[in-house]
Amino acid sequence: MTPTIAACIWAIGVIAWLAIRIPRRRKAKRTKVVADQVTLTERTTLGLCIVGLVIVPIIYLTSDILDYANYNFSPWVALLGTVAMAVFVALFYLSHKQLDKNWSVTLEVREDHKLVDHGLYAHIRHPMYTSFWLWGIAQALLIPNWVAGFSGVVAVAILYFSRIGNEEAMMRQEFGKDYDAYCKRTKRLVPKLF
Repeated sequence: MTPTIAACIWAIGVIAWLAIRIPRRRKAKRTKVVADQVTLTERTTLGLCIVGLVIVPIIYLTSDILDYANYNFSPWVALLGTVAMAVFVALFYLSHKQLDKNWSVTLEVREDHKLVDHGLYAHIRHPMYTSFWLWGIAQALLIPNWVAGFSGVVAVAILYFSRIGNEEAMMRQEFGKDYDAYCKRTKRLVPKLF
């Protein structure tokens, strides 16, 4: 494993993210939105995610502006990053596929919205957030730079902690006791082990 290969693996992850997200976004737009909580904060945190997970690493990989924050590359750390990136892509794909027309990039409830509690969602409520955390971790392991490597984790943290409460409140409002029961049998990000 070399820094160049690690950077290519990061880039492949970004391309996979786009290849999964773009068609799902087009499909989702065909289903009418009946309620939303789209705010300036919501849009800002989504934008910060793009900056931290895509723009800052691209700046690092295409210029020397962030070279002051480089640290020694470790092939073993990059190998762990490769595994995290592969799991990110798999979880991201499956979470989109299982949500199907219920998915939205922002906090929205769509017409005929269903509480998805099968597949990954039978074990965790937010596998897409889990996948984003893995993307941020993979980036930190693949890009040996304190700024570009960790900008993804910071961006995901900002998105997650500013959004999760609102998202769960919206689902609770939409699905009531069914959502409360679902929350009792699942965890947010990591499945219950016992």
